[in-house]
Amino acid sequence: MTMPVALESSARLPWRRRAVAYVAVGAARLLIRLSPLRLRRVLMVVRRGARPCTRSRALAARTAVVSVSMQCAGQGCLQRSVAAALLCRFAGTWPTWCTGILTEPFRAHAWIEVDGVPVGERDEVALFHKTMVVPVAP
Repeated sequence: MTMPVALESSARLPWRRRAVAYVAVGAARLLIRLSPLRLRRVLMVVRRGARPCTRSRALAARTAVVSVSMQCAGQGCLQRSVAAALLCRFAGTWPTWCTGILTEPFRAHAWIEVDGVPVGERDEVALFHKTMVVPVAP
């Protein structure tokens, strides 16, 4: 998925938080190789039993993922969003995971959101038409 972005700034993390973020990034790297349908199915299973995520938890997870992975800090929005969602899940919560497209010019993007508001994203994400959503389980 592509959306023009510059490398995001990273934060210094405690070693435990850093280690867990590496696990989430590695798992995300494997999951994004699945077909979109299978990826959605896996994420729907992973989200089971999770509480709704808070905005601060989701932002902390996204920041941690960006801090440990150059791919996630740049153009890797799919890996970044999956890794951040997994990192939230490790803490027992789940944000809404989304993918979307713009048609003119064509662009695709993936992100996480809380209460319908994208977390850590540019304002232009609101223009994307959502194509796949994995919300908190009812």
